[in-house]
Amino acid sequence: MRAIRYALWGALITLTMLWLPAQPQIFQPAGFFARRASLVQYTGVMAMAAMSLAMLLASRPRWPEGRLGGLDKMYRLHKWLGIAALVAAIIHWLWSKGPKWAVGWGLIGRPARGERPPLENPVEQVFMSLRGTAEGIGEWAFYAAVLLIALALIKAVPYRLFYKTHRLLAVVYLLLVFHAVVLMAFDDWMSPVGLVMACLLAGGSSAAVIVLLRRVGAGRRVQGRIAALQYYPGVTALDIEIAVPQGWPGHRPGQFAFATSDPSEGPHPYTIASAWHDQEQPDQSRHIRFIAKALGDHTSRLRDKLRVGQAVTIEGPYGCFDLAGGHPRQIWIGGGIGITPFIAGMKAIALQRAAAPDRPRPVIDLFHPTADHDAEAIGKLTADAEAAGIRLHVLIDSRDGRLTGERIRAAVPDWRAAEIWFCGPAGFGEALRRDFKAQGFPVTRRFHQELFEMR
Repeated sequence: MRAIRYALWGALITLTMLWLPAQPQIFQPAGFFARRASLVQYTGVMAMAAMSLAMLLASRPRWPEGRLGGLDKMYRLHKWLGIAALVAAIIHWLWSKGPKWAVGWGLIGRPARGERPPLENPVEQVFMSLRGTAEGIGEWAFYAAVLLIALALIKAVPYRLFYKTHRLLAVVYLLLVFHAVVLMAFDDWMSPVGLVMACLLAGGSSAAVIVLLRRVGAGRRVQGRIAALQYYPGVTALDIEIAVPQGWPGHRPGQFAFATSDPSEGPHPYTIASAWHDQEQPDQSRHIRFIAKALGDHTSRLRDKLRVGQAVTIEGPYGCFDLAGGHPRQIWIGGGIGITPFIAGMKAIALQRAAAPDRPRPVIDLFHPTADHDAEAIGKLTADAEAAGIRLHVLIDSRDGRLTGERIRAAVPDWRAAEIWFCGPAGFGEALRRDFKAQGFPVTRRFHQELFEMR
């Protein structure tokens, strides 16, 4: 979380510091309309910069994943940038429209306009001729962006509708690029802020084209087929095993991938619940497992839509929630369906124990609090823990009460020496983080939380 906060505020502050030298009049005595012109420029720059960075992250580039802590963190930053762009765009719109309304209502006087000097630069002449068109396009694109971003933020909107409408933001963004290029102060284009904005707009436009052509993650896709399906009614979860005979580069425990079974609904992210064997294993054992719990409109329909033998496209792997770290004492907490990455972790450790039984392994306690219970699923989880040599604590809410930091510390006396890995409801994870921080635990370095929310 700290990395994405630094990235968000660092980007906004950097753009502000670059913009200020290009607008020295902002610090000088000026009339209302002169200051308003500067603020329209500033809010426009900030809105387009934030939206450009959000568009770049939407193309799922590889290079920032390690720096930001994984694709889940990248998508959280993408969301924050979208909100920042929305806020800046609304303020930009208000500064643009508000004074005009005030003049029309007689609240303020119309500004005196002198004769404009003739323009000698032919490019500036073209931009000036396009100002009216750019203003009109920008206004309607703004309205569309507000609607589409609101649909993305409202969790009640079904995923399939979100997937289809959110891609339209790429079209809206390209229209806003035209608006920004024409209406940004012409002299600013040769200043540092102008050069940075040119790079951001060019990069964002390239990313928008990738999104529109559905080429996001194209280089990380492999084809597979569903090899087995098993439903656990007690926890309303579907275990999906997919054969990927060729192309899959392998994955680490804790990573996730996007799976597309219905092109009309697009890819959905799932944490991988299986370990990956050596790359020289026989093709028939090259399988990836996902466990999907019926939590929304898409996952609730998977049981009826999927069938053995069905073609599935897998894209990945993604994520830096790497359970393969070498810390000698670990505490794993998998809340509800958040148990999935730890299943993969246990299977990987079991394979390592079988291959090198004398090699030292970390000491791990795994806590699995759940509101639901399925005897068969818990039986498999118990078997995985025994094979990996991990101490398993299953807590069913109705029987055992809620898991707290105090209960974890009571069960793990040497918790101060441990590294904690959490996957589950975000609010639950944050509550545990605060609880351990209050006890002096170094949460910044040794409390790892996956932010598995893609919208």
